[in-house]
Amino acid sequence: MDKPTPLFTPVLMVGCAIILVSFAIRASFGVFQIPIADEFGWLRAEFSLAIAIQNLAWGIGQPIFGALAERIGDRKAIVLGALTYAAGLVASSYSITPGAHQFFEIFVGFGIAGTGFGVILAVVGRASSAKNRSMSLAIATAAGSAGQVFGAPLAEFLLTLMNWQMVFMIFAAAILASLLMLPLMRAPQTVDKAELEESIGALLKRAFRDPSYTLIFLGFFSCGYQLAFITAHFPAFVTEMCGPIAPGGALHNIGITTTSALGAVAISLIGLANIAGTLTAGWLGNRYSKKYLLAAIYTGRTIIAAAFIMFPITPTTVLLFSVGMGSLWLATVPLTSGLIAHIYGLRYMGTLYGIVFFSHQLGSFMGVWLGGRMYDAYGDYTTVWWIGVGVGAFSAIVHLPVRENRAQIAA
Repeated sequence: MDKPTPLFTPVLMVGCAIILVSFAIRASFGVFQIPIADEFGWLRAEFSLAIAIQNLAWGIGQPIFGALAERIGDRKAIVLGALTYAAGLVASSYSITPGAHQFFEIFVGFGIAGTGFGVILAVVGRASSAKNRSMSLAIATAAGSAGQVFGAPLAEFLLTLMNWQMVFMIFAAAILASLLMLPLMRAPQTVDKAELEESIGALLKRAFRDPSYTLIFLGFFSCGYQLAFITAHFPAFVTEMCGPIAPGGALHNIGITTTSALGAVAISLIGLANIAGTLTAGWLGNRYSKKYLLAAIYTGRTIIAAAFIMFPITPTTVLLFSVGMGSLWLATVPLTSGLIAHIYGLRYMGTLYGIVFFSHQLGSFMGVWLGGRMYDAYGDYTTVWWIGVGVGAFSAIVHLPVRENRAQIAA
């Protein structure tokens, strides 16, 4: 039985700070889509492929860093992730060809894996009591949204003062500075004796034979597809396809005078709405079936995305979409990670969640890459948007057969 622990522990607070910085940088990449393409005369697909590779590398790196954290310790894995992240950003700032930029985004992706959900949620989960676990995971996830609130607008602001290369340098320094809080992150080992004695090989074999794990893996694909496509392409989408902002209107009065600024604010608003949405998901996850909550979230996303693309795109619909989609944005993360911890235990949660997260990042790769390719081919994002609607409906369905009971540890 878990020892009672307070909700806000040093582990949770440090984990939130690191995720906040990591995700603020990651969420800003869509803002660089047009400046970088315009400077070098690249097709939209070139930078889109760089972000897609970043997302794929993040997915590949997630189970690797999860296993590293379980082998060498959480803090050492986070340090390695931050160093890789900073190196990728610095190297990207010197890239002048699409191939070089795409190559160095591999390091950025691995850096996000080492400072993101897989490692941080595992250590937060182990440091939390069973009573607080769902809410702790939600708070750590919401910290990623808090980073998104100011990441894109900060990048947009910095680009008015300096070139994009210098902004990348500042971001590299920021992710390294987040390590100053790391000494406070000491997580107790809150697992039972049976979990400690089970090998990682035995657990993986048990999980891979379980249809529920496969369904969770498949269901997470659409989450990555939708989130990465919107993060990477929505600022450009809004800039080019949104109706004009009325002079003297409410948006003008708060300083939003261009669709470019509206696109950056939309990403920020998604993150702001998601703070409330993710915390609500964490609260509900302690009280109701996680699989049904996940199915409901994916259904909501499907309806919101379909409605948005079916109506004329105006500043008002952009803001409404941002709030609606934002409220469901990362709400899947505490529920998915909590579901894995509930079914398979805490000992190798980082590795098991990392493998499931790879499906998320496969979706991210497809969303970002297809967005760029189809834009270059057709001149708009309509087709790739409808694909996102379809995979969202698929994810809503596949979560329904998941068996939510705790899996037995083999003797």
